[in-house]
Amino acid sequence: MGLNASPRPHRTEDVESCYWLVSESVGNTEIRDPVSRVRTCAFWTTSTTPTFDNNFHHPSPELSTEAFAMADIDVKIAQWKLVEVGRVVLIRRGPFTGKLATIVEIVDHKRVLVDGPSTEEAKIVPRHVLPLSHATLTHFVIPKLPRAAGTGPVKKLWAQNEIDGKWAKSSIAQKADINNRRKNLTDFERFKVLRLRKQARFEVQKAHAKIRAAAPKA
Repeated sequence: MGLNASPRPHRTEDVESCYWLVSESVGNTEIRDPVSRVRTCAFWTTSTTPTFDNNFHHPSPELSTEAFAMADIDVKIAQWKLVEVGRVVLIRRGPFTGKLATIVEIVDHKRVLVDGPSTEEAKIVPRHVLPLSHATLTHFVIPKLPRAAGTGPVKKLWAQNEIDGKWAKSSIAQKADINNRRKNLTDFERFKVLRLRKQARFEVQKAHAKIRAAAPKA
């Protein structure tokens, strides 16, 4: 016949204090096996009404099933952008700012060897060592790229995976294109943008005024 121990506040990390609580609850019955004490302490923390068998050495099978069921958790692995051979990076600093390149070899924990054989002549990045602090990792990866591959194989795999086309459709590239267009505007074009913004703001305010006028007054 089993005994029910009433729940008591305790610290789960303290095995001795947990053992003292269990011993007090079951009538000062001594548990000499230290493994049993640790196991009893672990199961004590999984339920408010733990049940012990006649020997007071192991918890009942019913409590064991409950404890293992509580530990059944579905863990999903995060999708990290790793520094790896084949990873496409966006250069943020230096003479090739705004251009794409792929990692062909890892020099150390701060530098990588990159090569950017783009299909467009103006976007080609020659092979050089790039600090990781000057690059931003993208979501694109060239699969099965050999380590320290030459420019020829890199260019072939670059074209097969359509890196330039995928990059042009990404949100980062579209925002960068808008910023570049704004930087290259003339004074007259900036004036036209200013007037168009004022007209758009006026139309929005006029629509809001109509809605407020049509709304019933309290």
